[in-house]
Amino acid sequence: MRSLRYFVNNIDRILGYTAQHAVLIVIAILIAVTVWVGVGILVRNNRHMARGVLGVASLIMSVPSVALYGILVSIPGLGLSRQSAVVGLVLYAMLPIIRNVYVALNEVDPAVMEAAKGMGMPARRILFRVQLPLATPVILAGVRVSVVMMVGIATLAVFIGERNLGVLIQQGLVRTRPDMIIVGAVIVSAFAVGIDYLFNKLERLLVSPGIRGEAA
Repeated sequence: MRSLRYFVNNIDRILGYTAQHAVLIVIAILIAVTVWVGVGILVRNNRHMARGVLGVASLIMSVPSVALYGILVSIPGLGLSRQSAVVGLVLYAMLPIIRNVYVALNEVDPAVMEAAKGMGMPARRILFRVQLPLATPVILAGVRVSVVMMVGIATLAVFIGERNLGVLIQQGLVRTRPDMIIVGAVIVSAFAVGIDYLFNKLERLLVSPGIRGEAA
């Protein structure tokens, strides 16, 4: 009941934090998809390079979020800024996106690839007309995992100057206010669930029923 009262009395401020949280996530995922899908495509035919890239991505994923933010703020040009928060989120999105792109492109049915080559399609056209459309469900799954993960990790960006939903949790801990912590945690969880639902709808919009059924 106390948490509900806090939410009602501070609705304007909470909406502001939610908007800032959403802006940070949108910026980070747009950059992450652009960069990491491209990297996944580049390494798709080079197993040794792919292993190296995925190894680096796994190493980054193993670094605690607060520690990674601490490293980023010490880099000239980043510091206590949104740039550091965005770079941190983009780095955490590296593993699920590149791994799914690499796996999805290499698991396209060889018979389909041979048929495309037999029709005289060049490699670039096969990639964009055959491989990527068939790989879309798996790639979207990697992006979905990244975005949902970002929602939680972004709350820790409050320690490097971001004013998002993490403020509620951080201030709740400092001031021993369980109502603030609960409100912050519930909104972040609802945010993550909502994004997962939107990606499910996006997949239905972008992927044909036949490809969805095959991926399932």
